[in-house]
Amino acid sequence: MERHPAAAWLAEAATAADRHGGPGVLRVVLLVMIVGCVLTGWFLLRGYRRKDD
Repeated sequence: MERHPAAAWLAEAATAADRHGGPGVLRVVLLVMIVGCVLTGWFLLRGYRRKDD
């Protein structure tokens, strides 16, 4: 097993990030997280609604 210096490892990780999608993937992940949080909040908070039947 080869040992890589930290600087070489970071440079390799940065170039791999560019090859695997870039900022478009980050936008999709953030959008899905926000929508998921909103849906989770709605689902949890709807149970606290008062029923005046």
